[in-house]
Amino acid sequence: MKPLIYEDCQAMDRQDPLCVLKDMFQLPQGLVYLDGNSLGALPKTAQSRVTQAIQHEWGNELIRSWNTSGWFELPRKVGDKIAQLIGAYPGEVVATDTTSINLFKVLAAALSIAASDSPTKKKIVSERSNFPTDLYIAQAICKERGYELVLFDLQEQALDSVLLEDVAVLMLTHVNYRTGAMHDMRAVSALAHDQGILTIWDLAHSAGAVPVDLHSDKADFAVGCGYKYLNGGPGAPAFVWAHPKHVGRFWQPLAGWWGHERPFDFSPDYIPSPSIVRFQCGTQPILSLVALECGVDVFLAAQELGGMYALRKKSLALTELFMRLVDERLSPYGISIVTPRKPDERGSQVSLIAKEGAYEIVQALIARGVLGDYRAGDGGKYPDILRFGFTPLYLGFSDVWEAVDQLHKVMQTEEWRDPRFAHKNAVT
Repeated sequence: MKPLIYEDCQAMDRQDPLCVLKDMFQLPQGLVYLDGNSLGALPKTAQSRVTQAIQHEWGNELIRSWNTSGWFELPRKVGDKIAQLIGAYPGEVVATDTTSINLFKVLAAALSIAASDSPTKKKIVSERSNFPTDLYIAQAICKERGYELVLFDLQEQALDSVLLEDVAVLMLTHVNYRTGAMHDMRAVSALAHDQGILTIWDLAHSAGAVPVDLHSDKADFAVGCGYKYLNGGPGAPAFVWAHPKHVGRFWQPLAGWWGHERPFDFSPDYIPSPSIVRFQCGTQPILSLVALECGVDVFLAAQELGGMYALRKKSLALTELFMRLVDERLSPYGISIVTPRKPDERGSQVSLIAKEGAYEIVQALIARGVLGDYRAGDGGKYPDILRFGFTPLYLGFSDVWEAVDQLHKVMQTEEWRDPRFAHKNAVT
């Protein structure tokens, strides 16, 4: 196969019908941003929309805006928009709290349902390489309720070997945050349900990155992040979904007044909302929800260009190009790919490993205007990772070329060995 050149990537950009979406984001000139899987870019509409919410809705309307500006309904309004990206229906998703808090809620709810149906099931199963906050939440709830958390490694164990009759809940992240490997949600959910196990899916690296169809894939619960691919801004509200058949079967553990059926009755007794609204707890962060809605609205604008399936097609093309260029230009320097090569087995990121200096390499690359990130390994089975997210809303094929070209220069010159790149920042 003939090696690619920069002009090939420019030609791909000219043929890309989605390239117009980049104009909807504020991105610094000369920067290649490959960290949208950690923090999405700023939609151009967000600043004016948040300013309006501050100056007019808060500044002039004050408390009246809960009614006149639709603040009270905003978590459900944004949730309905997110629902279109994850295969849910109107009224089934609410944007609220953080992914960690929402995971605690759905895990507690799932365990309550499982305890009612099968009281002898006392285990939660998850991956050893799942995102740590998910594991921490599970560890805490196991300690509190007397359950056991069982961790498996797909490199060593078949999933069905741990889905035994004493398991209550299977808790997985759809796209692995380290490697970008993606589970087959439909197949895994079916495997779990065959054993009477409820499924919880963390969509933090899926929503807005890959097509998700929670109903068709028979999921039970799902949570997800608002500040990564949904471009809602740092600390943006997360979202939560529960299959309608489960919603009326539990009290979520944070039974706050916003989850009450009639919060402004101010009743001393809690009556949970009959809908997904029961997953709300306290007063909602309106300014953050306003910004998140701007990020989600970009996807609705993309519907005319083919929506999530068109974005997925471009995402796969971007990651395929990146992997091909890494193979062609970086393998002599000991850089290798850990993300699955098969399109249906990966999300919208590519993770690399280096023989040494992974953190320093990323810092040197950032200094050259290419933003990826680093995730530490455990010193053994899980190596240090150079992680690159590919957001098709605002990335082009020329950006991919530039990223690999700059990485090649970092390795060729060994500039990553400069001591200044070894300084560990608080956030990596």
